[in-house]
Amino acid sequence: MAVAVYPGSFDPVTYGHFDIIGRSSAIMDRLIVAVLNNSSKTPLFSVEERVNMLIDVTKHLPNVEVRSFDGLLVDFVRKNHADVIIRGLRAVTDFEYELQLSQTNRVIAPQVDTIFLTTNLKYSYLSSSIVKEIAMYGGDISAFVHPFIAEKIRAKFAGNQ
Repeated sequence: MAVAVYPGSFDPVTYGHFDIIGRSSAIMDRLIVAVLNNSSKTPLFSVEERVNMLIDVTKHLPNVEVRSFDGLLVDFVRKNHADVIIRGLRAVTDFEYELQLSQTNRVIAPQVDTIFLTTNLKYSYLSSSIVKEIAMYGGDISAFVHPFIAEKIRAKFAGNQ
């Protein structure tokens, strides 16, 4: 059984993330979407909110699980008996950083491979930071995130959550 981990902050999850989740779940027996709990950053959504939003919008994918983690990714991967780390690439600038991470992870955990998936071209410019900035100024984010996620983002910026 091929088990993969797709890590990220997902603050918020975008259609670009969904692209990678959907394609990864189609080629893996089991996909764990791993939501990073990074105590050094101040995210828009708590780790619990991000996990719950991802669970809601991926419930149609039966082989996808959503969990949070902190610490080293390779420790989480080993703990969950995964073989593969999935990383999405938007541009060549992502590749250099991701290559360094994957090579470091390979030294720490030689049994874990990294698979890079290039994002669909229509999402190659998209990032969570861009979505948050547009939403902060009241812009339309419907082309970038699932309607359920857009509603949560608007509520957060309106101070309703």
